[in-house]
Amino acid sequence: MSSRKVTTMHDAVAELVHDGDTVAIEGFTHLISFAAGHEIIRQRRRDLTLARMTPDVIYDQMIGAGVASKLIFSWMGNPGVGNLRAVRRRIEHADPEPLEVEEYSHFGMVSRYMAGAANLPFFPIRSYYESDIPRVNPKIKPMTSPYDDGTAVYVVPPLRPDVAIVAAQRADADGDTQIWGLLGCQKEVAFAAEHVIVVVEEIVDESTIRRDPNRTVIPGAIVDAVVQEPFGCHPSFAQGYYDRDNRFYLDWDAIAKEQSSLDAWLDEWVYGTTNHAEYVEKFGDARWDGLRPEQALSGEVDYGRYA
Repeated sequence: MSSRKVTTMHDAVAELVHDGDTVAIEGFTHLISFAAGHEIIRQRRRDLTLARMTPDVIYDQMIGAGVASKLIFSWMGNPGVGNLRAVRRRIEHADPEPLEVEEYSHFGMVSRYMAGAANLPFFPIRSYYESDIPRVNPKIKPMTSPYDDGTAVYVVPPLRPDVAIVAAQRADADGDTQIWGLLGCQKEVAFAAEHVIVVVEEIVDESTIRRDPNRTVIPGAIVDAVVQEPFGCHPSFAQGYYDRDNRFYLDWDAIAKEQSSLDAWLDEWVYGTTNHAEYVEKFGDARWDGLRPEQALSGEVDYGRYA
């Protein structure tokens, strides 16, 4: 089993994430790599453009920590409560400094990733018909069909992040990555990005991947780094490994209400820990025992025998 791509979260971020980069941490409520976001905070990256379909608490934490100057998104909110208070302070009050925002619909974001993945100059999308979003986002442009049928559509430009960070249940050491359960645009963002970091609950042998190929979403050929980080998505979830920690999302609203309490949380849980393993240990076994499934039903598939 090759280990040339297997690395630590610290080293993956140190090597691949640089000040001024566009970074996309994708995963549609499921499989969100909070561990990677925390490491980016811990290494004090600055002036990042953060891209994500649904910027939730991880981007509230990162923006509250001062890593980003711009946000590209399609819907934002704390799924447990509502507001992303740190993001809101930056947008509404420039506190402590302004945050540039670029908004799309969900399919507008997916279309941008698809254009980036396919190396297209733009991607047409019908869902902006009678929408007010094009009026506030000059990058969404109207276009008449080239086939002389009078059809008018909008187009969006490709989005090609410098780094895509994708969480998954498992991968082999070469980066062949398998996901099951709720799926977002992880495949599209991985193919669109210049560099890809895969963060998994466990690294498995190549033979395990080969026995169950239908789960493979991202091929190792486009992966730069593979990081094994148990509970790396907390408080998001990894189906078959642990449940969503709704208590954390509810608690976050009060933590983020004031910058001072958010800073205190970052000091204790991010800057005050050297890595995600310490973060996990700090919560204690009882917290994780309450999130583990009683029975994991996503085992290997028997495809039968062939002569």
